[in-house]
Amino acid sequence: MSRTAGSGTGEAREWDASSVVIRPACPDDAETLVNLVRELAVYEKLEQYARATPEDFRRHLFGPHPAAEAALAEVAGQPVGFALWFATFSTFRGRPGLYLEDLFVRPEFRGRGIGKALLALVARLAVERGCGRLEWSVLNWNEPAIGFYRSLGARPLDEWTVYRLDGESLRRLADRAPEF
Repeated sequence: MSRTAGSGTGEAREWDASSVVIRPACPDDAETLVNLVRELAVYEKLEQYARATPEDFRRHLFGPHPAAEAALAEVAGQPVGFALWFATFSTFRGRPGLYLEDLFVRPEFRGRGIGKALLALVARLAVERGCGRLEWSVLNWNEPAIGFYRSLGARPLDEWTVYRLDGESLRRLADRAPEF
């Protein structure tokens, strides 16, 4: 199916939905992932926190003990989005889960089903792996994302608050840990 859409530069162009390729990320994609993460950080107004390097991704996504997985979406061989997720575990359900750390589609490619395809891929992996759930966080102000997720049947967990330890607070607490 072809349709005409703005490219973000004011010009119209043809776009064919069948030209979208979603594939597993590989070590050669580390720099592309960093660039997409930085674009996401700019969109979320958090660019000062985006410090990941290609080497970080090569080590932690593709090294001997991968901490997460990623998929890239491409149109005409050019990266237009990605999803990055990792395994979790629910003690209440006694089953694994997946946590979607990031889902991002470049603005000029939104509204074309690419984000839905990336999220559907992660959902399929969760089902195939026997996971009890797929979870993620969204910034409270990000109404377009919230509307998108709700349209898929996702619901917010308003009764939970996310907490974070990082930097010096994380190190101070780690210093108190017993030997293990």
